[in-house]
Amino acid sequence: MEDTRFRLYSGDGRTIEDRKLELPPFEQPDDDPANYLADEGLCDAVNVALALGQPLLVTGEPGTGKTQLAGSVAYQLKLDKPLVFHAKTTSTAKDLFYRYEALRHFHDSHFHRENVRTEPYISYEALGLAILLSMPPKEANPHLPEFLRDQGPRRSVVLIDEIDKAPRDFPNDVLDEVENLRFIVKETGQKFSANQRYRPILILTSNSEKNLPDAFLRRCVFYHIAFPDERRLQQIVQRRLKMDSRFFTPQMLDHAIRHFTKIRQMALKKNPATAEFLAWVRIFKEMKIDAGLKPGENEAVAMTYSILAKNPEDLARLRKDLKETGSPQ
Repeated sequence: MEDTRFRLYSGDGRTIEDRKLELPPFEQPDDDPANYLADEGLCDAVNVALALGQPLLVTGEPGTGKTQLAGSVAYQLKLDKPLVFHAKTTSTAKDLFYRYEALRHFHDSHFHRENVRTEPYISYEALGLAILLSMPPKEANPHLPEFLRDQGPRRSVVLIDEIDKAPRDFPNDVLDEVENLRFIVKETGQKFSANQRYRPILILTSNSEKNLPDAFLRRCVFYHIAFPDERRLQQIVQRRLKMDSRFFTPQMLDHAIRHFTKIRQMALKKNPATAEFLAWVRIFKEMKIDAGLKPGENEAVAMTYSILAKNPEDLARLRKDLKETGSPQ
């Protein structure tokens, strides 16, 4: 009978078992906001945004820690986890504050043949919830989900993630609402304004896929997270990963960083970012791979390139370069 088991093969046709490599237990990446490492410029930008009460717009390559910043700010200020809005190509200004289930409302009104209130069909989204939570519970509770009632008035961190994915008009459509932190539910006519004492903290991220309108940019504090240098990468690894020096020495980490830096300098179609680097180092640690010391490690290093390369051309180029140079460094 044909063997139909799923088997993991290395580059030379041998399985993981043949190479005497044990699959490690799954290790969840450490996303503890206490371990977020912000550079001095980013800290300054956060403090300026807090002092002015303006949104902070953060750009940078994917995987450089833009999204995690919001969690770090909330942690440092001893606030609850951020309320998150993920911008999409179909997002409208209203979606940032609330959603209205028009079809369900119409269905219930039609089949129940009675006046059905609109309010139960309104659900509040990230910035809408933050504004409600800044208000006294007596005013906010009727509009909040049960698990958020009686928690205000309080300040919240709101993350608007990848705002550049939203339609071009989206930033302009929310100018007044974001600046004054107020909104109207058009379906009910209700108006909500944030208590300025508990003004929500807005952090927006962008991958710079398209330019944002000037009028919107003027209302934001801006910071670009540059890709970390070798020293910074070392600090990030030490902060984010549990490294046992018995199996992965500082010298091995140094080799991995030097090799990663070389890869970044190859001008691939899509350069790997910090997130890929952390995953790559985790594999090196689990498989006890040294990207520079032990002979015969090139085959194992080549196996790991699928973490860094995100298209066939880059993957082939990395493997070809390793084969031609005979050394990862």
